[in-house]
Amino acid sequence: MKKNIFLLAFFLAALSVSAFAAQPPVKGGTLPDFTLSTKNSAERGYLGVGSGPFRISNIKSSLVVIEVYSMYCPYCQKEAPNMNQLYNKIESDPALKGRIKIIGIGAGNSQLEVDTYRQRYKVPFPLFPDKEYEVHDLLGQPRTPFFIVVKLQPGGKEKVVSTQLGAYDSPDQFLDTVLRPALKEGK
Repeated sequence: MKKNIFLLAFFLAALSVSAFAAQPPVKGGTLPDFTLSTKNSAERGYLGVGSGPFRISNIKSSLVVIEVYSMYCPYCQKEAPNMNQLYNKIESDPALKGRIKIIGIGAGNSQLEVDTYRQRYKVPFPLFPDKEYEVHDLLGQPRTPFFIVVKLQPGGKEKVVSTQLGAYDSPDQFLDTVLRPALKEGK
């Protein structure tokens, strides 16, 4: 009898821990704290970070678009040209350039897989490997592609202004309904 009670208590404790596992960030919430790093000087320049590990709050920008993707995800592959187009629209618009940065985090992808994806889809923005799913786990293990838009605030705070599972309708729709309003918010 005591053994059954112990097993039941153990099972309920394990169930309650999984119930409190990380959930994907939500609008109005904060981004979990994690670090990234790149040795690529062009990527560091684009992000405005120094050498060594950095946090999202260290990126010199008003907004950061984080795409959680996998090179093996067919939806991510299909979305790659749209993300490239979004990047090009931002970088060619003087009112947006420098105020919005885009990064990708390759869930379960090694550096080789990230580099292969970057080359195959000609991705112009920084991509980071997350081979051991460390960042992916912190972000609540979202399916891919998953987009998080973060507004950087004074004092190193990051406010999540938008999240979405799956593709946006178009780069223009993403700019007009999510990014431009988020830039104006709090002015």
